[in-house]
Amino acid sequence: MTILIKNGHVVDPLTGRDGCFQVLIEDDRIREVAEFIEKEADEVIDAGGCYVLPGLIDLHVHLRDPGLEYKETLETGGKAAVKGGVTTVCAMPNTRPVIDDGEKAAGVHERAVRESPAHVIQIGAVTKGQAGEVLADIEGMAKAGCRAVSEDGKSVMNAALYRRGMKAARDAGICIFAHCEDITMVEGGVMNDDENARRLGLKGIANSVEDVIVARDILLAKETGVRLHLCHCSTADSVRMVKLAKEEGLAVTGEVCPHHFILSSDDIREDDGNYKMNPPLRGRQDVEALRQGLKEGIMDVISTDHAPHSAEEKNKSMAQAAFGIVGLETSAALTYTELVRPGILTMMDMAEKMSYHPAQILGLEDKGSVSAGKIADLMIFDPEKKYRIDKNTFVSKGKNTPFDGYEVYGEVKYTFVDGKLVYQSL
Repeated sequence: MTILIKNGHVVDPLTGRDGCFQVLIEDDRIREVAEFIEKEADEVIDAGGCYVLPGLIDLHVHLRDPGLEYKETLETGGKAAVKGGVTTVCAMPNTRPVIDDGEKAAGVHERAVRESPAHVIQIGAVTKGQAGEVLADIEGMAKAGCRAVSEDGKSVMNAALYRRGMKAARDAGICIFAHCEDITMVEGGVMNDDENARRLGLKGIANSVEDVIVARDILLAKETGVRLHLCHCSTADSVRMVKLAKEEGLAVTGEVCPHHFILSSDDIREDDGNYKMNPPLRGRQDVEALRQGLKEGIMDVISTDHAPHSAEEKNKSMAQAAFGIVGLETSAALTYTELVRPGILTMMDMAEKMSYHPAQILGLEDKGSVSAGKIADLMIFDPEKKYRIDKNTFVSKGKNTPFDGYEVYGEVKYTFVDGKLVYQSL
């Protein structure tokens, strides 16, 4: 099966292509990228007025499967991913049971091939049951295809145990994905610790809750030599510390989510559980620091922390609501609208932070690029489509978002996974 994509604006971080090129897909691979391709194809797609980008790779997704399928499944999460132009997702291990050994990881990978239209890479836990007491089977999970381990949803508070986990990940050739939160300092907080929390009568979470663990984890990574990826950074000091780590030559990367580079605690007008996330929406100065960090290349990745919940778990006071929002179906449009259109990032920057850099972090040499020989994981993106986000159109089971009704530009028109058309907008 051959597919020719013509008239599209190709953006490829690997080769630097940034212009009108044709792309020929043959079976699961990109066979040729050129200004004009003479070969006939079984199918021709006119991408006029659209960008042709490498499929997005989301390093931070909660698929809730196994065990919490009422929130999301491999199938519904995969469908949400490809609708958002995401062709590979990294699934966090805080499921039921926790993914903490090779057998459980292999089971998810085997099911995902059958059930999800997007590629799924399972992330393993650092400790058994994420209980923070005994190391999980890190070597076994690496052999089962896990490319990172993470205690996501919490930090491993025992620094000595975490250091041993870092060494095990290093020896297995995989990464540590760090959720940075000193649980002893949260003290029942549910939103940023500022005047907005006091206005709403809610307990706050200080920036230091994140910052002290960012500092600790960078120092432990320096000692152990493991590749460290800092998830969902939300504070100005996190950006400063990532910059210092890079200046020292450490293998440290940082991730920012759209809700953190768009919204601040000032946007929480009332006590609404759809604004409750972990880490919380911070102050405006933190938002600006995150944007600047992305612009300067300090922060490497844009991911979603897609965290679906039922309506019953979110439609209540922030004091009782579950932490987390969904993001797979909105991340491309939000990033384009808030960062690319205003000139903070270029389209090339967006492709780097949402596809090429994640591929590098995971060691996926055949992904993250629109170039000959690579896997044909691609998206075609219309930058001129203007609309309002409508949670009722989400294919994810989760509708929990603060962006319902938010005006955006940019729509995913087509998504290809392994050369197969898996999503086309109506």
